[in-house]
Amino acid sequence: MKSILIAVSTLVVFASASFAAAPDVIELKKNVKFNHKAHAAAVNDCTKCHTAAAGGKIDGFGKDIAHKMCKECHTTMQKGPTTCKKCHL
Repeated sequence: MKSILIAVSTLVVFASASFAAAPDVIELKKNVKFNHKAHAAAVNDCTKCHTAAAGGKIDGFGKDIAHKMCKECHTTMQKGPTTCKKCHL
């Protein structure tokens, strides 16, 4: 039982440390600023965007993935910009 508690505690510490390491705002190409902190709080599930719950870079992330993944999520949740000029300031 003690080893299970230690393992769970370790997992929580590492998960929170990786989340804390993420910048609040990420500046992407084409004058797009992504508020990571706001998205993380709103979605509350890193695997919606990242492969692992610990986060990290998104493999292959670029224009095509951003347009598909981000716009699709904004449309589904009916929140956030879905037009060019709302993201590209």
